[in-house]
Amino acid sequence: MNLQIKEENGFRYIEEGEGDVLLLLHGLFGALSNWKDVTDTFSSKYRIVIPLLPIYELPLLTTGVGTLAKFVYKFVKFKKLTNISLLGNSLGGHVALIFTVNHPEYVKTMVLAGSSGLYENSFGGSFPRREDYEFIREKVAYTFYDPDMASKELVDEVYGIVNDRNRLVRILAMAKSAIRHNMAKDLHKITIPVSLIWGKDDRVTPPEVAEEFHQRLPNSELNWIDKCGHAPMMERPEEFNVYLEKFLDRVLLK
Repeated sequence: MNLQIKEENGFRYIEEGEGDVLLLLHGLFGALSNWKDVTDTFSSKYRIVIPLLPIYELPLLTTGVGTLAKFVYKFVKFKKLTNISLLGNSLGGHVALIFTVNHPEYVKTMVLAGSSGLYENSFGGSFPRREDYEFIREKVAYTFYDPDMASKELVDEVYGIVNDRNRLVRILAMAKSAIRHNMAKDLHKITIPVSLIWGKDDRVTPPEVAEEFHQRLPNSELNWIDKCGHAPMMERPEEFNVYLEKFLDRVLLK
């Protein structure tokens, strides 16, 4: 399935299928295409909605995870979404957590994969050699268990981002905001069912981060994917989708 981006009221998003809403949020260097396998698999029985987060369009002074959560709220209101199953990877997971704490009435259940919010070995921390293509390739490969996942297309995209000064300063500001906005004291407020689907070899948000999320989220389950890094829905899509389907069947199709 080729994902068609819609543009409406200042929002850019993908929307496929009908049924209960799965709202998917991408990470700091992510893109709408990160969720392609989830969309292909689940759009036959769910309404898949994936907004493009305006990481590079925000005014620098307001660039942060809290602002992205406010953006998601405006998008949800615009699309009149309710009873949402909220899925977030990396920074997208962090935004999902903030949104759910602030607007619990919209969210029925949540799935987190490699979420920030407690700790991350930040991809966006610094780029001292951003003009060095091989250095950027190694940075991208670090997010996966299999370094071959760092395709030329993906590396080219990240290389372009970090060598664009306006986008780079926002990446760094967003990464710092994510570190500052620790969710530890708020997680107990999230009592909806949460599925943690985590790469066992995630080096950005390591396994102990998933275990702490599991401990602090009162109604959570923890699922591991072996030989998998920070983006399991991309690196191990079949296993990710099996865990996701079992969870959604259990909590939505009772």
